[in-house]
Amino acid sequence: CVVPDLGRDDERNWRDVGSLGGQKRRVTGTLLTNWQSHLTHERRRSVHTVRAYVATAERFCAFLETHNGAAVTPAALAKLDASDMRAFLAQRRSEGLTNASAARELSALRAFLRFVGGPDAVLPALRGPRVKKGLPRPVSPTEAIQLTQDVAANARDGWIGARDYALLLLLYGAGLRIGEALGLTGAVLPMGPVLRVTGKRGKTRQVPILPAVREAVTAYADLCPFDLDPQGPLFRGARGGALAPGVVRASGRGARRALGLSERTTPHALRHSFATHLLAGGADLRSLQELLGHASLASTQIYTAVDAAQLLDIYRTAHPRAE
Repeated sequence: CVVPDLGRDDERNWRDVGSLGGQKRRVTGTLLTNWQSHLTHERRRSVHTVRAYVATAERFCAFLETHNGAAVTPAALAKLDASDMRAFLAQRRSEGLTNASAARELSALRAFLRFVGGPDAVLPALRGPRVKKGLPRPVSPTEAIQLTQDVAANARDGWIGARDYALLLLLYGAGLRIGEALGLTGAVLPMGPVLRVTGKRGKTRQVPILPAVREAVTAYADLCPFDLDPQGPLFRGARGGALAPGVVRASGRGARRALGLSERTTPHALRHSFATHLLAGGADLRSLQELLGHASLASTQIYTAVDAAQLLDIYRTAHPRAE
């Protein structure tokens, strides 16, 4: 596969990886720039995924430059064997990478090599580290409501309390991700019974909105001191800019500690609770997949394990012959 040359304007975007010089820097910079463009525009990956995948490719190219003492080119990458990748991962593990992080690094590396080599690329056979998959950690309905109410009650301003309450209800009552909720604009007002949400990779879905959630959003919009124009963010920070995810998480942490709730009671856990409670109430997996915006049913099926685990806990606690 021949990576296309960049135009004059794009040459300014070449990356300087490690101590590469001259032609080596140009070749590597072109590969990485094209890789970033592919992830952003063709694969439509999130900003965080693009950053992580490009960083992995940068580290790998810099490692190969030292490891093999040769320029990193598409032809050189096509000749890699498992020992090269194993050496790179060994170096990364020596830097403190966990099994889960090493597995993600290997996944990103395979995607990069497949992009460079094209659809017919033969990748080195290398088994990744075993990663124990954890189950989502939902909270009970009572804990979810306690968390949202405490966050609202302890806000420094009335409109901020209304904002946080409405935001958290969108996570628990509609199953939105934090990023999805913060990505809403003033165009959703007045909020109707169905909300169009843009999720990962730009995929949109229709989500039903409960009356209590609509009322909370309306109450926030009425109290917000800033103009919630259709092009601007719906949820505003104290100074009027877009609300940052860290502010939401910090509010959740404070409420969790004040209420003496477990560490698993986080804003994101509200989305897990939404899914688990719907499944326990009889929702089918396909419907739940659509509501959550999962690309694969396998991502949704993990909630069946959560439900089964909860039933087992109840059995062990209540059944006289559980011991």
